[in-house]
Amino acid sequence: MCDAERRLLSNALLDMSNEWFILLSESCIPVYNFSVVYQYIMKSKYSYMGAFDDPGPFGRGRYNHNMAPEVNISKWRKGSQWFEVNRKLAINIVEDVTFYPKFEQFCRPACYVDEHYFPTMLTIQSPNLLANRSITWVDWSRGGPHPATFGRSDITEEFFKRIHEGHECRYNDQPSSTCFLFTRKFAPSAMEPLLRIAPKVLGF
Repeated sequence: MCDAERRLLSNALLDMSNEWFILLSESCIPVYNFSVVYQYIMKSKYSYMGAFDDPGPFGRGRYNHNMAPEVNISKWRKGSQWFEVNRKLAINIVEDVTFYPKFEQFCRPACYVDEHYFPTMLTIQSPNLLANRSITWVDWSRGGPHPATFGRSDITEEFFKRIHEGHECRYNDQPSSTCFLFTRKFAPSAMEPLLRIAPKVLGF
C-alpha cells in the first residue's frame, strides 16, 4: 500500500500549487464543509500524522533488529495509514531511499508497512513538524482488529454529535475541541441517509 501512496504523492507534487496532501479511504467522509477543513489545515503549524510508541506486541513487537542502524527501536512508531502532510513532508516521503528499503525487506507480516513506515520515518526526520495525532475519527468500541463500520441505521444527528463534541486535543499548541475533520468507516447503505442529513449536520 505504501508504494501506491508514494506514487500518489509523487503525482500530486507535480502540481506546484498543491501545498497539503490528505490521504483518505473510500469509506471516509468529511464531518465539516470544505471551508472549515481548508482553514484548519492551512493555518496549522503541524501535519497530522499519528505516531506513537506502542511497547506491546503490535508495536515494538513488530520491530526487526535488521532495520538498524537506520531504524532504531527507540524511534519505531505506529499510526493510522490515513494522514495529512504538508509539501515538505510529502517531498521527504517521495525522496526517501534510506528507510523505505529497510521496511520493504524486513517489515513483513505480522509487521505492516502502512502502519509503521510513515510514522517512523517522519519521527526520525521531522518530529517537530508532526501534530502526532490523526484528524480522522474512528470507533474502536465494538472490539476486533478493525474499527466499526457504520450503516444506514447509524446515521443520526446524535451520531455526528459524538464526533463534533466531547473531544480535547491540541491545535497549534493550544487546547481545542475541534479534533477531527473526517470519519470512517461507512458502508454503502449509509449513502442515502448521509446525503439527506448532510445539509443540516455537516454544512454542505
